[in-house]
Amino acid sequence: MSRIFAAAAALTLILTSTGAFAEMAKVGDTSKGKAFVDSKGMTLYTFDKDSGGKSACNGPCATNWPPLMVADGEKAGVDMTVVTRDDGKKMWAYKGKPLYTFVKDTKAGDANGDGFLNGAWHIAKP
Repeated sequence: MSRIFAAAAALTLILTSTGAFAEMAKVGDTSKGKAFVDSKGMTLYTFDKDSGGKSACNGPCATNWPPLMVADGEKAGVDMTVVTRDDGKKMWAYKGKPLYTFVKDTKAGDANGDGFLNGAWHIAKP
């Protein structure tokens, strides 16, 4: 019986260490295979021009590639971190790479942005 309690405690620790992000993004099926998706099942992307935990996608770029914003009360986890954008707002990042959706993805699982801009945009894979 103590093994069951230990396993339950370990699972609780794992789930809480990812904070509220676990409810916002998860691994899901996309047209290009398994990738991170948001709470609506929309594919998440990373951008090669982002570096040093900073988003390089602002202004018109962010209109086409909406950042995955952090809601009040959400906490970062081990691999999921928070990045401060140029406008001071917070967005999610996976292993330091900011996460975005793509406006041309119209339904859950679309991955139309993968390889966009001469390969600078990639689906975010765990």
